[in-house]
Amino acid sequence: MELHGMGLYEFLETRGLLYQTTSDEQLKKLLNGEPMTFYLGIDPTANSLHIGHLCSLRTFRYLQEAGHKGILLVGGATAQVGDPSGRQDMRTMLTKTSVEDNVNAVINFSKKFIKTDGENPAIIVSNNDWMKNYAYVDFLRDVGTYFSVNVMLAAEAYKKRLSNGGLTFLEMGYMPIQAHDFEHLNNEYGCVLQIGGSDQWGNMVAGVDLVRRKSGKNLNVMTTPLLLNAQGEKMGKTSGGALWVDEGKVGVYDFYQYFVNVDDRDVEKLLCWFSDFPIAQIKNLVQGDIRQAKRVMAFEVTKLVHGEEAAKLAQKTADEIFSGKGASENMNTFELGNGVLSAGINICELLTVAGLTKSKGEARRLIEQGGIFVDDQKVETHELVVKSNDAVVVRKGKKVHLRVV
Repeated sequence: MELHGMGLYEFLETRGLLYQTTSDEQLKKLLNGEPMTFYLGIDPTANSLHIGHLCSLRTFRYLQEAGHKGILLVGGATAQVGDPSGRQDMRTMLTKTSVEDNVNAVINFSKKFIKTDGENPAIIVSNNDWMKNYAYVDFLRDVGTYFSVNVMLAAEAYKKRLSNGGLTFLEMGYMPIQAHDFEHLNNEYGCVLQIGGSDQWGNMVAGVDLVRRKSGKNLNVMTTPLLLNAQGEKMGKTSGGALWVDEGKVGVYDFYQYFVNVDDRDVEKLLCWFSDFPIAQIKNLVQGDIRQAKRVMAFEVTKLVHGEEAAKLAQKTADEIFSGKGASENMNTFELGNGVLSAGINICELLTVAGLTKSKGEARRLIEQGGIFVDDQKVETHELVVKSNDAVVVRKGKKVHLRVV
């Protein structure tokens, strides 16, 4: 990490990774001062990380490289409760076994982005370690007594759930548990700073308030911005759901193509957050050929998540597909049952079983709109039978290509 003569606070600010703080002045002293201990919490609600986690994980790594001691807290306890922040309905309750499996997966994926060995490795903990044997009444007496229900209900984290009339007592327990995490880490490790996404601001500040009220200590919070596109919507939503960092959930080529296709206005921000290029170089890139800047950005994000060789292959595949060839030996491939393609299959059925459409009705609508091509020939009728002894390339719109064998 090159700070280019700046302090860590100024570096993060310049790259747009600082969003909210409990005190700008105190945070600047912490980040630019002697090594201190900080933590980032991630709830293992799935068996993978998604692209939205990367802003905080990148910031975690920057703090490590500046000499600060990082703690990654994986929420083995809080995931059993479910964060109500921004929710209109209650999260699906996970089994304890599922949470344990997810904890291990989140730890493994996090190791790609933060230092867990060598010099200044992260400490990795689960809040289930100290919550699983905490007696219910004792927790209410030790922690619950410091929380005002009126204040909690006014918090942004609970507003949507409350307005829908479905806020449960289980969900009300989420904020006190997360607040206690900060207290526990302060007592055990001397942790003085919590970092996280801005959607966690209310829960994070609750930890600061709890410690101040119980012991008079002054702790701090710093949030990173949410990964939003130019329209203010969360980035990383695909037809298949979230943009996961697990290659088994989202292929490397699809991951790369997602970023190639983002709005031009998002390129500079993504380069600032997910590349190590100096700011001046980033500005020169986006002020030049924006399509080339996008290719560079998509490559850098893919390299960060999947490694350089995988990023090179994804870029090579995209270049071959969009260079006029229409195909690449490395492109996404769907295998039909043995003999199906040589015998022939209806185009609507093919689109549906291959996952390009959710239903045959959607397939018919896309065909009527002129949006389906087989080997670069527009499909004119939904009665077409696709037949080949080798393979065909099916295209949906301009950007989705699939080789069917």
